[in-house]
Amino acid sequence: GKGRNEVNQTKNATRHAEMVAIDQALDWCHRSGKSPSEVFEHTVLYVTVEPCIMCAAALRLMKIPLVVYGCQNERFGGCGSVLNIASADLPNTGRPFQCIPGYRAEEAVEMLKTFYKQENPNA
Repeated sequence: GKGRNEVNQTKNATRHAEMVAIDQALDWCHRSGKSPSEVFEHTVLYVTVEPCIMCAAALRLMKIPLVVYGCQNERFGGCGSVLNIASADLPNTGRPFQCIPGYRAEEAVEMLKTFYKQENPNA
């Protein structure tokens, strides 16, 4: 799947890029007759910003083994900036996953600045 933040468009605070990508991948699995667990266990997720705590928990539940991100999420980060959901010992919550931070970090920061400059018509 390929996701982007749809929070403002959908007026749904859970529609982060990671959640959109997971939903698209699940739809693809169902259309293609593929096992979601087999697909997700071989998935590498690339995101601009460190997944938030909610998204990190979803990634654990989906058993995605590797997440690569550009810049830290110092307010809500679930891969170590605030909480380390990615590698914490959390029983019955999927599998821990590896995080690789700093991928194209400068570009990620610029994209984030552009995102926050946009007006939120729902605010």
